[in-house]
Order: sequence, then structure tokens, then C-alpha cells
Amino acid sequence: MGKWKIGVIGVGGISVQHIQAYQNNPEAELYAFCDINESRLREMGEKYGVTRLYTDKDEMLRALPELDAVSVCTWNSAHAPCTIAALNAGKHVLCEKPMAVSAAQAEEMAEAARRNNRLLMMGFVRRYEQGTALLRELTEQGFFGDLYYAKATYLRRNGNPGGWFGDKSRSAGGPLIDLGVHVIDLTRYLMGNPKAVSVYGATFQKLLDRPDIRTPKAYRASSAKPDDICDVEDLASAMIRFDNGAVLQVEAAFSLNLKEDTGGVQLFGSKGGARLSPGLELYSQMNGYMTDVTPVCPPESFAGEFQAEIDHFLHCISTGEPCRSPAQDGVEIMRILDAVYESARTGHEVILG
Repeated sequence: MGKWKIGVIGVGGISVQHIQAYQNNPEAELYAFCDINESRLREMGEKYGVTRLYTDKDEMLRALPELDAVSVCTWNSAHAPCTIAALNAGKHVLCEKPMAVSAAQAEEMAEAARRNNRLLMMGFVRRYEQGTALLRELTEQGFFGDLYYAKATYLRRNGNPGGWFGDKSRSAGGPLIDLGVHVIDLTRYLMGNPKAVSVYGATFQKLLDRPDIRTPKAYRASSAKPDDICDVEDLASAMIRFDNGAVLQVEAAFSLNLKEDTGGVQLFGSKGGARLSPGLELYSQMNGYMTDVTPVCPPESFAGEFQAEIDHFLHCISTGEPCRSPAQDGVEIMRILDAVYESARTGHEVILG
């Protein structure tokens, strides 16, 4: 069997992680690129030696029936149309997070995968960390006992990236849907994927993109300009209750008056607890004393996590094995994000069916 022929739709910032990971996998051939920005498309094609270049996804899918799979790395509002088109064309899809701009769109994507009998895998890259794998094992082995509470944070002091990230028409929201989606999914995954039953949330637009601050941004989109739209929240907070009785407290911010950027997941159980990122620490007791344990894990790297994710995607389409981040988990996260924004809008708790 030959190599899997891979297309990448959207060759902006995050696509580089996908592209380089495919290059490093001997079972993959970077076959085609697609992007509405023609100059960037040509630049990326030249950089990575890809000659099949398209500015229209439908044209690419029609012209290349031999294409096996695609990564969708566009801005959020294009995730659903690009993914559904690729699935309908018979391609397997790895779609970046968040899955879509709404749970309704996410359901359409999942249905397209079922209808076409193709894999739709979500880009929840935090699931592919070494520390995540260890915590999942500990959860399954009962280390935490009754895992009843968790905290997930992703806070930046001056971190609105500009470009499409601040434009709600393309992003569907700010730090909640961009950063919070990572830690909400990671926490839910570590807790065994319980189903959310109620959400209370609040969002704030106080600092926006800090237009008067000259301090460099923590992260800047490649397309960012001084006059970019900024109509998304700069801070979101939520409490999520799950069907097993556990509760998750979430905070996500682009702009917040704190000392330094911070983020991570904390788990609290009746027998033990843990903190993941930065590093991994475990909290328990031994012989009547409280104990803190730091496992010796291989150092994490952003590129390493993406490599593990891409390798897993290719393994699953090769073998038919279920993937670690299936479409239905993406749908569940979109239900939660929808509920946070709705609760923030109304000021009331949202009950999920």
C-alpha cells in the first residue's frame, strides 16, 4: 500500500504543526494545499514542496479524487463547511478545535462522517501529552477515588492575537472558544468523559485587545493589523456540572490584569489530586502523611504533541481503530460552549438535556 495522500485546508499559523508532523510520518505524503489567501498559499507551497495549490476547497476536492484525508486548519467559521465538503467527497478529516461555531453545526459534521463512513477526528491536541496519558491511567486505576471537582484555567495578560481571533463573525467568540476549549476538553477527558447537565457562565468585555498597551502581545496572529475588529469577550468564567455529580470551574482570558500568563488543570478526588501543566504533580497520602509526587515524564513539546496526534490519525485510518478524540466528543464540547455563552447572555443557568 502506498502513502496516504494528505491535503491541508487553511495554511495559516496552526497548519504548520500539521504539515511538519505529516512530513515526519513515513506513511503520509503532503499532496495538496488550499487557502483563500493566494500569496500565503504560494509561499507555503514553495516552502514545503507542494505543487497542487487551490484557493477553493470544492475545486480541490473535485480535482483530486485520489486524495485520502485532509486537515482542516481554517478559522472557526469555516470548520463545518470545509469538513462536511471533504467528508462528502469521501475523505477522512482531522479538524482543528473548536469543532464548529455551534453544537448544531457540529452535529451536522458528525452526521456527515457517519453517512460517508469516514473518520472525523477532532484536534484536541492536549489529549496526546505524556502527562495526560498517565493521568488517564491513574483515573482508571482509582488513584483519585471519587473524582468530584476540577479547575481548568487558561489566562493571558495581554494575549488577544488580533486578526480573525477577535472577529466574532469568524471566531464565534474569544478566549472561551479559543483557549478554554482546550482545558475544558482535557479536564472532561481526564474525568472519563462525563456528560454536562448544567452550565452557569459569565463573559466580560472590559479590556478587549488592550489597544493602548505598547507591551508586546503574548501571541500575534500572522494576519493581525492595528485596525482589526475586536468584538469578542476578553474573559469567560463558567461552572459546569456533570451527570456523575462532578463539577468543573473554568476561567479563560485573552486580557486580564494578572501578573503573568497561567494555565492548567487541577483534579480533586476523595483519595488523591493532581495538577497538570506546567509539569505534572500528584497529591495523596502515605503512612498517615500527606505526600506530593512529581512523576519523571519525558519533557513535553508543542511539536511533539502534534506529532503524536497526527501519527494517531494516520494509524486510525490505516487500521480502522477508534480514535482518541472522536467527533462526538467535539459535539459535546460545543454543547458546553453554547451553554456558557447562552448563560452569559441571559444571566441564568442553562440546563442541558
